[in-house]
Amino acid sequence: MRRPAAPPSPGPDSAQLRRAALVVGVRIAVACAVMVLAVIVAAAVYMLYLSQHPDEVASHPGSPRVYVESSDMLQAMGIAGLAGILAAGGIGWLSARNAIRPLGRALSLQRRFVQDASHELRTPLTILDARVQLAELKVSPGTEAADLLAQIRQDTAALTATVQELLLAATGDPDAVPPEPLDAATVVDAVAAELGGLAAARGVELAAVHQDAARVRIHPNSLRRAVLGLVDNALNHTPEGGRITITTAMRGQQVVISVADTGTGISGIDRARVFDRFARTTEPAAGGRRSYGLGLALVREIAVAAGGGIEVAATGPGGTTMALSLPAAS
Repeated sequence: MRRPAAPPSPGPDSAQLRRAALVVGVRIAVACAVMVLAVIVAAAVYMLYLSQHPDEVASHPGSPRVYVESSDMLQAMGIAGLAGILAAGGIGWLSARNAIRPLGRALSLQRRFVQDASHELRTPLTILDARVQLAELKVSPGTEAADLLAQIRQDTAALTATVQELLLAATGDPDAVPPEPLDAATVVDAVAAELGGLAAARGVELAAVHQDAARVRIHPNSLRRAVLGLVDNALNHTPEGGRITITTAMRGQQVVISVADTGTGISGIDRARVFDRFARTTEPAAGGRRSYGLGLALVREIAVAAGGGIEVAATGPGGTTMALSLPAAS
């Protein structure tokens, strides 16, 4: 005999969905309250008008008349209006719950997919790291092959950290440990070293400049992903013989990481939309890679989650400068 499926446990989105339903119900109740009050006021004005103009009532002697005290009528209308408002609020709340139920299921499926995908990726990444370690044992230290294997291990570790971030984000754990203060220059130098070979292969010079000692409170892999996304975007729009400069500086209580390139500037799209998802320019990329319009959008999400922001500081025929700002760690 097949057992009935267990009811789904409330997910991290259930509280937000309940609040959304409550807000919609309150709005419907407020709208109904305004309409009911308008009807009551109109009826009261009409009754006052008739009480002050009895000749209007006497103009139709053949029609039946029912005489009710004005105070009783107003009290009855008030009770009926209050009951109507409460009923409208309850109906609105129930309607809102039914309306957002498909949204709740969609959010649950999305979180489950990210959780399952992240969990399944951890095992092959662990196996890959173990195989790289075995390969490192078979090559001589200090050789080019050993350096390449060390870089592959670093990339594997970074990818594992990214998968872990996705898993934590999908879980929605409110008790996550806040990140420790981080030296921004260390992450910027690591990204510059990581992409230095790719930039050189494309004939682009990549350099990092640190004007100030800057510390931020953000997960190291999140900052790495943000800087990596900015530099990768600059590489896609910088022709051969160009230069990309990553600058770290303090601006008041903000740490600003700027990525400046010597490309042709932003064209074919409004500069205010370059951080939107799936936003792409009509101009072909200098690196020849297809852009899906997600890189800069993910950078903005990382910056906003850390309490900062991202903007196009400058753009033109001489190049573009992207500025990532994050709160400085105290």
